[in-house]
Amino acid sequence: MSVKHSQNVEAKNVAAGKDTTIQVLISSQEGPNFALRKFSIQSGGGMPRHTNLVEHEQYVLNGQATVTIGDETHQVRAGDALYIPAGVVHSYNNVGEEPFEFLCVVPNKEDQITVVEEGC
Repeated sequence: MSVKHSQNVEAKNVAAGKDTTIQVLISSQEGPNFALRKFSIQSGGGMPRHTNLVEHEQYVLNGQATVTIGDETHQVRAGDALYIPAGVVHSYNNVGEEPFEFLCVVPNKEDQITVVEEGC
């Protein structure tokens, strides 16, 4: 069992992202089935088009962003929930003035992130 405050969890830069950090709140070593991560994307920042081998369940805590999932683009804000199936191309762009923050739950399975070139 683990209880911690998010302010006590190190935020690490996301290599593929622009002005984006990740905090692993519950790791695969702590939770037997799922990991819980918190992402923060600063104003003007984002994550490029990419795919993952695992699905994502996400809940927006703060801010607003343009999120593309497959061929659909959505304007999301605090209170919205997103489901991103495994293997589907997706991206994030913070279009607001404040940080865009969301929780992301992923299964504890092998994952691989593949950045997709524009125009593909």
